[in-house]
Amino acid sequence: MTQYPEIDQIETTLRQAQKLVVIQADNPDGDSLASSLALEEILEEQGKEVVLYCGVDIPSYLHYLPGYSRVVNEMPKQFDLSIIVDTSSDSLLEQLDKGSAKSWLTTRPSLIIDHHSTPPTIQFATISSIHPAVATGEVIYEIAQQLKWKLNSRASELIAISILSDSLGLTSEATSARSIHIIAELVESGVKLAELESARREMMRREAELIHYKGKLLQRVEFHYDESIASITIPYEEIIRYSPLYNPPMLVLDDMRLARNTKIAIAFKLYSDGRITAKIRCNYGYGVGDKLAEHFGGGGHPYAAGFKIQNGRDYAELKNDVLKKANELLEQLENSDD
Repeated sequence: MTQYPEIDQIETTLRQAQKLVVIQADNPDGDSLASSLALEEILEEQGKEVVLYCGVDIPSYLHYLPGYSRVVNEMPKQFDLSIIVDTSSDSLLEQLDKGSAKSWLTTRPSLIIDHHSTPPTIQFATISSIHPAVATGEVIYEIAQQLKWKLNSRASELIAISILSDSLGLTSEATSARSIHIIAELVESGVKLAELESARREMMRREAELIHYKGKLLQRVEFHYDESIASITIPYEEIIRYSPLYNPPMLVLDDMRLARNTKIAIAFKLYSDGRITAKIRCNYGYGVGDKLAEHFGGGGHPYAAGFKIQNGRDYAELKNDVLKKANELLEQLENSDD
């Protein structure tokens, strides 16, 4: 276990803070939610008061995590320290700009805990604990070990969920030996992986309406550049109708990647205000997702990334540029292997 150089600063700052707000990005996932809930569990055991914040509603597919309903989308006005988890990108905290919440953050200490390789763009953070890892939960576990924090059974389960979520069950390329060791240590402490997976699978059961909708989405999948890239477009009316049940892109992205020649799958969502978002998933051996997302102002992992466009850009033009850039990155990757 490598000692984080900022660990003493984290300890001092946390000791001085009583009321904390834990912040997720505007695109919450299993890692960000489980990490937030784990921090809540750990810090409340230390006598701290913790508020969980996210600028958008937690998607229904994450409701299997007990405690998701405690996440609020209104920033508290009084707090001593903010902890931003699973992102260091200012563009993923845009909901904070709608009020005065961003200015509140800049006047108080702020700690980032993240595992992404994308260069950080949050300027107001006073401490950054950003380390290469398969999930933010892994970084939190290392901090807990270095500061000798006690992990109760619930905190241990949540850290395990975080790691298993972002590592796709310890199968992603970013999974390290340390990731596996941490899961083993958590199992030794009493975490039952079968129970966690059973709860997740039960929540994965979907409304019959979604089964039919998934079929319609699959019929609309487009293939580009000799089928190396697959794309799907989700219009606003479908976002409104189906998002309360499930995030539409997540219904089909994995299926899109199963096409024999496909290396990258991209799902675009079109909003009524002109906003365009994209989720990117890459097959093993073609990890260019982070580079593709960064080119359009986003970020993420080599195999799972995304970006958001808010400048009113024409969708057809953007889509063409994204597909072209994706193909360029694939060609560069293939040429580098020659």
